[in-house]
Amino acid sequence: MELESDERSALIASLQGMGLVAPNEELLLTPLTGGVSSQIVRVDTVRGTICVKHALPKLRVEADWSAPLERNAAEVAWMKLASQLVPGAVPQVLAEDPGSQTFAMTFFDPRAYSGWKNELRDGHANVETARAVGRLLATIHRGTARDDAVARAFANDVNFFALRLDPYFLATAVANPDCADALISLSDDTAATKLALVHGDISPKNVLVGKGGPVLLDAECACYGDPAFDVAFCLAHLLLKCVWRPQATDGYLASFDAFIGGYVRGVDWEPVVEIEARIARLLPALLLARVDGKSRVEYLDAPQDRDSVRRFAKPFVVAAPKKLDAVRNGWQKQLEKERA
Repeated sequence: MELESDERSALIASLQGMGLVAPNEELLLTPLTGGVSSQIVRVDTVRGTICVKHALPKLRVEADWSAPLERNAAEVAWMKLASQLVPGAVPQVLAEDPGSQTFAMTFFDPRAYSGWKNELRDGHANVETARAVGRLLATIHRGTARDDAVARAFANDVNFFALRLDPYFLATAVANPDCADALISLSDDTAATKLALVHGDISPKNVLVGKGGPVLLDAECACYGDPAFDVAFCLAHLLLKCVWRPQATDGYLASFDAFIGGYVRGVDWEPVVEIEARIARLLPALLLARVDGKSRVEYLDAPQDRDSVRRFAKPFVVAAPKKLDAVRNGWQKQLEKERA
């Protein structure tokens, strides 16, 4: 994949405007894969390698899905704050070009950092990685919980609605009329819950694993809201991996347990039972959204796999459990029954 000539010219102009490259400097521009909402490019300069991200007005998915370009600024702000709370666990912002919705950040060499999604795809479910991600997420939530200044700085409700609530819950409600009332209510309640700084896309594809611990990427959904959303978002991926790679189910479920175990030990801004109930309510809805919403997981393309997710998730969406174990253990039992 190569950049179009106009994309290349615009990117070079932005790099020059940010003072990161000199005029007429020889550059190697390599588009990176994996993102649907932004153009992400590796840039090799005379001073070293950096990564540049440019927000796209329309996301690269089958559904018609647009989102405000201001999400670029939200991501930059999240990275700057998170880097203060957990130095080294997020990329460093090197420069910004707000006019073109572009910014530059540190590049993590794939020889030293692996993608968590790739590890899980290959059946390597390291529980210590999952536990570390849970602890890291709790640290960010705890460091921003009930903070009015952070809440004002990240009042990105319009972005969060366009990037998460509408494409996940409301689009899924259209596809599942029998769950519509519950999904609409969940969307409203999630939007109204303002407790901590939410990343919004804690997915294995946005986690790098290195010797120094996990690194979180792609925070353009950042919003002050319900930290339970971040937890449920990641847990949904760990459960769905069981369908994708059945032979590694035990490892994925162990990672599920390790992630939530690492996370809840860092919760001090509210009773654990309260956030657990919201996670347990969000999780089935997110499972259903990943097969019927606008952002469907690409690895569950078999109709029978999608039907299996629907059969499990829909009863829990309509009658939300209070305990996370009800979802986790129920999922395991359904998988065992279907594979018997």
